[in-house]
Amino acid sequence: MSAPAGQTLGLEMEMAVARRDTGASHPVDGYFARLAGIKAQRDEAPDIARIDGRDVGLSVAAGESGLDNGFNLLETAFAPVAAAEGGLAELARRAKRELEDVQLALEAEGATVLNVSEHPACTLDPGWYAQVQVPRPIYRELIGHREWLHRVGIDAKAQNSPCTSVDVWQAARALNVVLGLAPASVAVFANSPLESGRVTDFKENRLTVWDRMFRYSRFAGDHRLQRLPERPFADLGDYFRWMFGPGTASRCLPLAAEDGYKSAVGVYLQGGPSLSAFLASDGWPGLRTDTGGQVTIKPQGGHFEYSQFAHFLDARWRYRLAERPALDELRVAWKRPGGIEELYSRLGAAGYIEGRAPGAGFADAQLVEEAGSAVAATIVMAPSALQLGLMRNLDEAEALLREWGWLRLRDLRAEAMRHALSHDAVWALACDTLAVAEGGLVDGERHWLDYARYAVDSRCTGADRLLRLWHEHEGDPRRLGAVCRARAAIPL
Repeated sequence: MSAPAGQTLGLEMEMAVARRDTGASHPVDGYFARLAGIKAQRDEAPDIARIDGRDVGLSVAAGESGLDNGFNLLETAFAPVAAAEGGLAELARRAKRELEDVQLALEAEGATVLNVSEHPACTLDPGWYAQVQVPRPIYRELIGHREWLHRVGIDAKAQNSPCTSVDVWQAARALNVVLGLAPASVAVFANSPLESGRVTDFKENRLTVWDRMFRYSRFAGDHRLQRLPERPFADLGDYFRWMFGPGTASRCLPLAAEDGYKSAVGVYLQGGPSLSAFLASDGWPGLRTDTGGQVTIKPQGGHFEYSQFAHFLDARWRYRLAERPALDELRVAWKRPGGIEELYSRLGAAGYIEGRAPGAGFADAQLVEEAGSAVAATIVMAPSALQLGLMRNLDEAEALLREWGWLRLRDLRAEAMRHALSHDAVWALACDTLAVAEGGLVDGERHWLDYARYAVDSRCTGADRLLRLWHEHEGDPRRLGAVCRARAAIPL
């Protein structure tokens, strides 16, 4: 019997940073040392991480406070919270405390977290990108080898990613539901109508990043893997065939198998084969990432798990295995309906759905004034509550999926990005989705949907409020600073 969804809950909370005086996008400097001091006062024993001598994050038992792609975009990945620990309520408590810590650490820099899912007036030019990019080794592959236009996300495009545990036997169903109904989340949590100081054609401009980043990739399959396929996934094997099958190109693979495939040395497979082609081979020629020397790398079952992050849809199934599969048994299981589920269940798979559609959102003075502090206090957790409710109410969520139709929902995503809840069909979908999610939550959990209810009832999103604020300050030479001060995040 499958365990109910949401036995553990996590959250990846991204935060755009700006200067309090001018509103300019702000790369942090000295921030992690101050944050470590705040956490050390609570005896949390912070451990600071560095790359090339620069502080890029710190970890404590409650999670990891770090950076996304740039020093102007913070990200906190919370450790999973068990339902027995308090579920949504406990995760909300931790998120509030983290935001308090972050804002306190930023004060010394004259900076703040903004209630936006993309900084409203930040350049995307190469000089700024070079200045603020986090120097992660993986970017050498993504930019230098795969030729992604990575800098289109360097203006602090931020998301609020709920992470909801799910049994392996229900993973494909849950993934389909979160993906298919994603236009509702895109619309409800839309919060990025501005880019480079100009009004865009989108209420959630953040989500244009994937099409722009992969459009001219060296491998055409990279662009395909950011667009919903033409039908739902039949099972996990189907999901992985879409991700790793013909027309896709394997990501760089680790040369060494030990230490959980965390080797610093990778291999670019020559000819850009799919992962499925590589795994079906006896070995494949490639080039080492450190020396450029030629090497033949042999496929192993662990390469399958290592490559799970290869797509950029609105949700992913992320997982870890207690033990790695033998290559032969993986090959056989992948050909059989339900075979991956059966194999992974035996190998102790633990996984969750990572939602990627909701834009980052926080309480701010504007929201508190218009909606009240009680509603504003639920904005960070509303995406988690929505996803949990859908995954707990899977039968009704799948019925809603069938009622609306997969391809129609795929098309509605673009309307949700552009118009949010101003679009009648998107608004109707959001109403239906919210009702199903409410049905999956118990009485003590439903109040975490209050911000989502407020947005749907008023048909007013963070993007709409930001546009109003932006236009109110038209002609003001200090417009950006005024707008950003009004949108400074408030921990509630």
